[in-house]
Amino acid sequence: MELLSPAGNVEKLKYAYFYGADASYIGLKNFSLRVKADNFYQDEYKKVIELKEKFPGKKLHCALNISFHNHEIDRLIENIPYFKQYPIDAFIIQDLGIVPIIQKNFPDAQLHLSTQASCMNREAVKMYKSLGFSRVVMGREASLKEIAEIKDAVPDMEIECFIHGAMCIAYAGRCLMSSYLTGRSAQEGFCSHTCRWDYDVLTAKKIAESGELVLREHKRPDEYFPIYEGNDFTAVLSSKDLCMIDHLKELKEAGVDSLKIEGRMKSVYYVALITRAYRKALDALEGKITQDEASPFVDELYKASHRPFTTAFYFNKSDADVTVSGASDSPYELAAEIGQMLSESEENEILKKAADYKKLQDDEYAALCDQAKAAYDKRVKDQPDKHLPLATKIEGYRMYTLEALNMLNESTQMQLVSPNIVGKDIKFKKDFVLINPENGELYNWVCNGHPCVIYTNMEVSEGSLIRTKDENYVEGKFRDSGR
Repeated sequence: MELLSPAGNVEKLKYAYFYGADASYIGLKNFSLRVKADNFYQDEYKKVIELKEKFPGKKLHCALNISFHNHEIDRLIENIPYFKQYPIDAFIIQDLGIVPIIQKNFPDAQLHLSTQASCMNREAVKMYKSLGFSRVVMGREASLKEIAEIKDAVPDMEIECFIHGAMCIAYAGRCLMSSYLTGRSAQEGFCSHTCRWDYDVLTAKKIAESGELVLREHKRPDEYFPIYEGNDFTAVLSSKDLCMIDHLKELKEAGVDSLKIEGRMKSVYYVALITRAYRKALDALEGKITQDEASPFVDELYKASHRPFTTAFYFNKSDADVTVSGASDSPYELAAEIGQMLSESEENEILKKAADYKKLQDDEYAALCDQAKAAYDKRVKDQPDKHLPLATKIEGYRMYTLEALNMLNESTQMQLVSPNIVGKDIKFKKDFVLINPENGELYNWVCNGHPCVIYTNMEVSEGSLIRTKDENYVEGKFRDSGR
């Protein structure tokens, strides 16, 4: 089975590939249902091409899954030359009006039917196959039993299913709530996630004589929204998060070809952690590693921020119908990203800068009188951050680029995370040092914006991350808001 991970920007695409995705799906600016994601534009196709070359065999899917108005069709046609610069293997679409446009301009690309089309029966799958689709992303309301029946009826159609992440209380995302409450249409990519807001449930007797239930959103105390409940539809609240990590075997037996993780709006850390968990679980299912080897990585999935998990409609819909408003937080936050290993010549250049700077400092110090030397020594002692030591060669150590996202210093509780390292405790100045590559100085601390390389003898693979304990995290605490 293919593991398909989300990528809201180039960086997330990189980590999706690094952490085990067989394929990743992206959106191009203004043409997908996650318009608030960074998405891809301008010359980023060059970076995507580089990534595809770096990860041969990895697939790239492009979501063009909005409902198109006439002016958007015109804009799509105008942007075809730009789209052609991307190495796109498949387009994910729901609007049948753009099928001939894609087929004409991208004859080698596959057509994948978006979950927005709510395809949930064998006759619909047959029809879409006749139109040229090679894959159907099943409506999330389809059960495993129904998926197996569809695969039996249309065995040469690929079946893709969501297996992790947020769900909409609507038929496969076709929700009007955001548009109704905020004027932002979910069908045009502007969903405000109104289903995740905090509501009080009141009786309408307080504002009318009908006795019907109403919702009052916390930030809109003077506005009331009626609830209409029936035997076959749900309340207007947020769904649980989907999680099928324990049911990959059942998905395989049902004939599912591709497992899709939701989350183009999620962080790099989330994409890496969730992708890695499912990668290891799949590898265990396929006998590439043991279950014991996979388990620590799978356990990490539960440490990412999430709402309560559900298996949604795959087995029965009773659990999917239970709504929630809050979420758990992660005990960790991403602190730094480790990039490529520097070449020996690049390392030597930094060490030479350090040596030259050290000689300059020593020469200047030697020229001082005794009184000036004493004053200088005192300043070094009192202001260590202004008089940093300089890097020297350490046998067995290598340098890697590092981008700090949060503060790192000696008191920071850190862990190294990589595709094959769950979370290894590491200590600043014990396991590694941080160097300013511009002059060779050793940092006492570093934060976002500092030019930096990490100098270490740790086992570090490209794509490794450093995470830190979230000081505000309280184990077992459930955040009230799901926003």
